[in-house]
Amino acid sequence: MDAGLFTANNVWMMLATALVFFMHTGFAFLEIGLTRQKNTINILFKNIFIITVGLLLYYAWGFNMMYPGFEEGSSGIFGFAGFGIAAPEGGMTPEYADGGYTWWTDFLFQGMFAATAATIVSGAVAERIKIGAFMIFTIFYVGLVYPIVGAWKWGGGFLDAWGFYDFAGSTLVHSVGGWAALVAIALLGARIGKFGEDGKPKAIPGHSIPLATAGVLILWLGWFGFNGGSVLSADPELTSLVLVTTSLSAAAGGVAAMILSYILYKNLDLTMFLNGILGGLVGITAGADLMSPNEAVIIGLLAGIIIVLGVALIDKLKLDDPVGAVAVHLICGIWGTLAVGIFGSKAGGGQFMVQLYGVLIIGAFCVITSGIILGALKAITGLRVSKEEEIEGLDLHEHGMDAYPDFTND
Repeated sequence: MDAGLFTANNVWMMLATALVFFMHTGFAFLEIGLTRQKNTINILFKNIFIITVGLLLYYAWGFNMMYPGFEEGSSGIFGFAGFGIAAPEGGMTPEYADGGYTWWTDFLFQGMFAATAATIVSGAVAERIKIGAFMIFTIFYVGLVYPIVGAWKWGGGFLDAWGFYDFAGSTLVHSVGGWAALVAIALLGARIGKFGEDGKPKAIPGHSIPLATAGVLILWLGWFGFNGGSVLSADPELTSLVLVTTSLSAAAGGVAAMILSYILYKNLDLTMFLNGILGGLVGITAGADLMSPNEAVIIGLLAGIIIVLGVALIDKLKLDDPVGAVAVHLICGIWGTLAVGIFGSKAGGGQFMVQLYGVLIIGAFCVITSGIILGALKAITGLRVSKEEEIEGLDLHEHGMDAYPDFTND
C-alpha cells in the first residue's frame, strides 16, 4: 500500500476518534440542560468519571476482551488476550487492519466507544442515584459487559459468524446502554414530583434548554466520527455515503418527532425535536453504510415517530427517564438494528431474523447482567439518595459544590 494512503487513512481515523471523544461534551450538555440546576455538578462528575475510568478499564483488559482473537472452532462467546496493551508485530504497518490504521489508533478509537454505554445510563438515572453506586456500576458494565457483547460481533464472535450486522453500534453501543438504563430506572423509581397522586406524569423542566440544544448539535457533529470512522479507513465513496445517510436520518428524525408531537400535543416541543434528531442518528447507525439516501430518510422518519411514542410509553409505564435515553438509545437502537433486514443491500427475511436474534440475545444478556449488578448494589449499599438529598440537590450533598454560585451577596 502507498505510504500516503496509509497515512491518510490513519489521520482520518484519529480525527474520527477526536470527534467521538467530543461527543462526551454533547452528552454532558444535553444531560445537564434537561435536568435541574441543583444536580449539575453531580451529572458532570459522572460524565468525567465515565470517560477517565472507562478508558483505563479498556486499556487494562477491555480491549483484549473485546478483540480476543477467537480461534477457529471456538464457541465465539468469550475470549481474553491478556492484560494491558502492546502493539503486535506489524501493528504500525499497512499489514495491520488492511492499511486502515495502526494498532494504537485502533485501541483509542474503540476506547472512545466503550465509555458511551455508561453515559447513556447516566442520563436516565439522573437526579436520584447515589454517586458511589453509579461509579461501581460503571466499572462493571464498561469493564466487563460492554467488551463481552462487543466481542460477539466486532471481535469475530458467534454473532459475527451468524451474519449479524451492526455497522457502528445501534445495538452494540446504544442498546447495550439502553437496556441497562431501563433496568436502572425500574429499580430506582421516579423522581419526587414526577407523577401526581392521579398517576399522571408531570413535567420537570430542565434548567437550560440552550445547553441541551448545543449538546444535540455537538452529538450530531460527533456522529460523523462515530459512523464515519466505523468505515475503518478514509475510503472516499463509503465514508461520504455514511456521512450523508447519517445526516439525512438525523434531519428526518427531528422533523418527524416535531410534527407528530405537535399533532398529538398541539405544542412545538423543542426537547422532542432534539430527541427526534438523536433517534434518527441512533436508528441509522447499524446500517449507515448499507442504505441509500432515500432509505436513510425513511429510517429517520420512523425513528422520529418512535421517539414520540416511546417517550409516551415510558411515562405510561410510570418510569422516569429525565433525558429520554430509553426511547432514544434502546428503542431506536432496536429499530435501527432490525432496519438492516428491511432496507439496504442486506435486506431480506433471513437477515431480519438474524438481526432479531441478535437483539434478543444481547437484550437478555444486558438485562440479566445489569440486573445483577444494580440489584446487588441496591441490596448492599442502596441505589437511591435520601428524600432530603434529592429535594435539596445532589450537588450540595454529594459534592459540597454549586455549579452556579451566587456572588451577588459577596
